[in-house]
Amino acid sequence: MAVVEDVRALGTALERSYPVYVRGRLKFRVGQIVYVAFSLDESVMGFAFPKEERAALVASEPHKFHLPPASEMRFNWVNAELSALDPAEARELVVDAWRMVVPKKLSRAYDLAHPAGPG
Repeated sequence: MAVVEDVRALGTALERSYPVYVRGRLKFRVGQIVYVAFSLDESVMGFAFPKEERAALVASEPHKFHLPPASEMRFNWVNAELSALDPAEARELVVDAWRMVVPKKLSRAYDLAHPAGPG
């Protein structure tokens, strides 16, 4: 079972990433782009995810992943129940979401510095 603390240090450590609180909710941004956000009760983690792949992700593990509300379907976004994720999986989702909002050279540099993946 993952909790916010499993990814907080990672979200702060990723290059160009920084935490913000918006109406009491923890979010991670690169510039003004939010790539990870937690629900107010920190039970759900929303994260950037390719639109064309999200239906397959949700269908593959509906107990874990769900689509955002209809009003947010225009965004590249999926939600996950933190209690259904293990900490390593949560960190991997954060890194993958971060990759969507940073230049490719930063993503490649991260891969060189962390060949075993997010830890």
